[in-house]
Amino acid sequence: MKTMEILFSGKVQKVGFRACVRNAGQNLGLVGEVENLPDGRVRALVTGEEVIIEKFLATIYSCPRAIIREVSATEYVFTEFSDFSVRRE
Repeated sequence: MKTMEILFSGKVQKVGFRACVRNAGQNLGLVGEVENLPDGRVRALVTGEEVIIEKFLATIYSCPRAIIREVSATEYVFTEFSDFSVRRE
């Protein structure tokens, strides 16, 4: 198990993207959190098996209304989450 920090840029705020990220993660059995950043990006911390996280990243592009221009994924300090939540400002 590992935790990844994933940053999404493009048209990813105010289009239901965080809910789509949460649902995709939950459907694959991942846990974590997703939040909007002040600079317009969306940040997700995702914990699970590496192969499942890779599958998660592939499914995110099907989120409706979002236009993902760039994805940056880096390993993060292992973090345990109880579920997959959307952080609100």
